Amino acid sequence: MIELQNIVKSFRDGGEKQVDAVKNVSVTINDGEIFGIIGFSGAGKSTLVRCINLLGRPTSGTVKIDGVDITALSARELREERKKIGMIFQHFNLMPSRTVAGNIAFPLKHSGLTKEEVIAKVRELLALVDLSDKENAYPSELSGGQKQRVAIARALANDPKILLSDEATSALDPQTTNSILALLKKLNAELGITIVVITHEMNVIKQICNRVAVMENGEVVEQGDVFDIFANPKHTLTRNFIRTTSNLSKVEQMVEEGLPGVAPQKGEVLTRLSYRQKDVSEPLISTAARRFDLDANIILADVEIIGGAPIGGTVVIFHGESSKIDQAIQYIRDKHVGVEVIKDARNPD
Repeated sequence: MIELQNIVKSFRDGGEKQVDAVKNVSVTINDGEIFGIIGFSGAGKSTLVRCINLLGRPTSGTVKIDGVDITALSARELREERKKIGMIFQHFNLMPSRTVAGNIAFPLKHSGLTKEEVIAKVRELLALVDLSDKENAYPSELSGGQKQRVAIARALANDPKILLSDEATSALDPQTTNSILALLKKLNAELGITIVVITHEMNVIKQICNRVAVMENGEVVEQGDVFDIFANPKHTLTRNFIRTTSNLSKVEQMVEEGLPGVAPQKGEVLTRLSYRQKDVSEPLISTAARRFDLDANIILADVEIIGGAPIGGTVVIFHGESSKIDQAIQYIRDKHVGVEVIKDARNPD
């Protein structure tokens, strides 16, 4: 559905020095998928997404939408092609002087639909985003989540094939964020619309995306299936993002602070187990404990389903005969689970 080939986007700063906001990025986004682009502020992700609909024309490179190179289109042809692409933003961009219905109807102004057809279309979209009772309300009367739902309905007015979401949940509280992400997932399933999600939050990627590209300093440093990225992050930036979503990364600090029940006692080994493959389904900790006659105390656990498979891990203290602890750790590793020894209290130090 979307092919970005060797995209470069350059600007001139105040001193006329050239700044490359996007550097030779190539990304392919499949029809009907939810694709995430993640990076910290200044990574170039919002600049890149604006190249998709040519709100920001790339300095070089090509943008193909459904097989059409839109960088080669005339202004009139591009206007028609842009109707296939809806966009939602962090701050909603609603017109305060228009009602909810008026905001949603605005993109249909030159659609050729009759007044009755526009009203019917607006009501259909309101029902789709669960706001049928807000037709005559004004933006000032709505919550943040409701405003974003109006913005989504407006973006869908021309029945686009693509929806671009540029930090659309960044201004919302966690509960409202979850409801908007659930709505986007529903729209993707029911309409088959391709969604591109720009965000700096790994939790957003984790909840709804099929694949993800990680950006830093204008470049894509890693991309792939969301499960694979979470299970085996290759780049330091990706690993840092993933740590922000897991409590398992806090265990070293907890040990350092001497919190009760976390630091291993003499003869014990504190480990962090990481699930990295989609076929991990055995009760490995209890099996290892029985097989090697050990006590296994689970201190922390953070396991969830991503891409239909469990991912995450547990922090476990193993207690028992030293050689059998080693055997248990090897047994778990042989089952394609990562085992990291955080603190080994069998040693004199």
